[in-house]
Amino acid sequence: MLWGFIEGLLGHACPGCGGPLDAPSLCRACRAELWPKLQGEMVYLGAYGRWGRVVRALKYGRRFGLAPLLARPLAEGVLQAGWALKGVAAVPTLLPRLLQRGYNPPELLAREVARLLGLPYRRVLRRRRYAPSQPTRGRARRALPQDLFAPVERVEGAWLLLDDVLTSGATFLRAREALLMAGASRVYGAFIAVRDPGALGPYR
Repeated sequence: MLWGFIEGLLGHACPGCGGPLDAPSLCRACRAELWPKLQGEMVYLGAYGRWGRVVRALKYGRRFGLAPLLARPLAEGVLQAGWALKGVAAVPTLLPRLLQRGYNPPELLAREVARLLGLPYRRVLRRRRYAPSQPTRGRARRALPQDLFAPVERVEGAWLLLDDVLTSGATFLRAREALLMAGASRVYGAFIAVRDPGALGPYR
């Protein structure tokens, strides 16, 4: 309550609904809507139309307190799904962007999820090049180079791959392919929000 009061004095509105903060980082009403949704081999919190402001607050607003709040329902979804995981990884960003921002939002989330699940978090992948934002529709996977990501170490067993938003599925697919190249036997996905529900279909 104290942190919510301080954030209110600083002019911070709830990033979930834009209303006043009555709890740290996210208001109580928005917290009540944080529950996992499972579809196939994916877990997510909801549509981008609902949680887009939360994603942007974490990604651009440096609202780091959101990461543990969002990680908890995602971890609960993983436990509900019963996935036997060996570790957790995140979709990486380019090094210049990481240096400029100072952090990678999916990594913040992935570290928290790993901690809650009692699993190791590892930087298994690196991003090799820039790629433009993906369209909401069309799922233009072939528009992205196959070597967009590269593994930097070997892993084994099933892994959870975190990203903040699933848009067309193209970026996640390339990162998933790289994680499989690293030795993962299976790759599950976790996201804050989904732009295109059709991108939640099974990946081949």
